[in-house]
Amino acid sequence: MPTLQIIVASTRPGRVGLPIGRWVRDRAVEHGAFEVELVDLAEVGLPFLDEPKHPRLGEYQHQHSKEWSATITRGDAFVFVTPEYNHSFNAPLKNAIDFLYAEWRYKPVGFVSYGGVAGGTRAVQALKPILAILRMTPTVATVPIPFFGQYVDGQGRFLGSDALNLACVGMFDELQRLDGILRPARAPHAS
Repeated sequence: MPTLQIIVASTRPGRVGLPIGRWVRDRAVEHGAFEVELVDLAEVGLPFLDEPKHPRLGEYQHQHSKEWSATITRGDAFVFVTPEYNHSFNAPLKNAIDFLYAEWRYKPVGFVSYGGVAGGTRAVQALKPILAILRMTPTVATVPIPFFGQYVDGQGRFLGSDALNLACVGMFDELQRLDGILRPARAPHAS
């Protein structure tokens, strides 16, 4: 069974990204097509990119880089749970992406974005050209969450809705298909 990593991008205190990430994880487990891991960038705690060599070489000097590389290498598909900050995605996500290179290649990625009226869609659009250069394949099916606060209960849990649940199913179905298509390109002999 392929491994799907739900990557929570927000590291802010009081963030809603982690409750949304947990909700996405639960939806992915219910879907049943993946082994599911929740990866919280706040827990990963990467410093600002500090490797002396370019990531494409894969010659990491720092333990945190080696651990991050091992985590992403283990993943077959990803969902980025991203907030929208100033019409784009946040710096911790960009930093986490930039730490690595080959570990991302030929892997599908879906998006659960959140924000105000646009539901984080501008963050997703800003991510796509970066992911394209890494040879990742974004899903067409995404899960934008506008005015996300309406889905958070008094205990800080994200509850979602029937429409958001269905959107997740579509995204997971597409991630599963794309993983099957891209898997041969990830073989050691593929370029």
